[in-house]
Amino acid sequence: MKLLFKQRFFSWFDSYDIYNELGETVYTVKGKLAWGHCLKIYDAEGREVGTVKERVLSWLPKFEIYFGNEYIGNINKEFTFFKPKFNIDYNGWWVDGDWFEWDYSIYNSLDKNIANVSKELWKLTDTYVIDVFNPQDALFVLMLVLAIDAEKCSRSN
Repeated sequence: MKLLFKQRFFSWFDSYDIYNELGETVYTVKGKLAWGHCLKIYDAEGREVGTVKERVLSWLPKFEIYFGNEYIGNINKEFTFFKPKFNIDYNGWWVDGDWFEWDYSIYNSLDKNIANVSKELWKLTDTYVIDVFNPQDALFVLMLVLAIDAEKCSRSN
């Protein structure tokens, strides 16, 4: 399953539309006014299905992941000089990719590839193509990609 992750052009807060291969909106992501990033994910029917929330009182960026209202894990940025690295306490997954963080892969604890993520260059807004191998993982992959993108956004401000 391919997802196209596209940031909305004019938005006061982080807002994204997530499309499938047919161009249909599968998820909508809306940033909420908060201290730190707080991203609410809605399905095609407008139901809230998940949240990615930054913990602001931590030395390095940390994001908590919620499926509905249930806490399911977190992602911490680790201190490194060159290639960004994340400590992921989330589904037993880990990430490997280039040092620009434009292209990376997500693996499970058995080193099986869950998804590939690539940034489309030369676009006006952040646009990613997410190749998810099991459609049931799509929402969970999306939440991980959102957390990594929010961390990059925080770093560039």
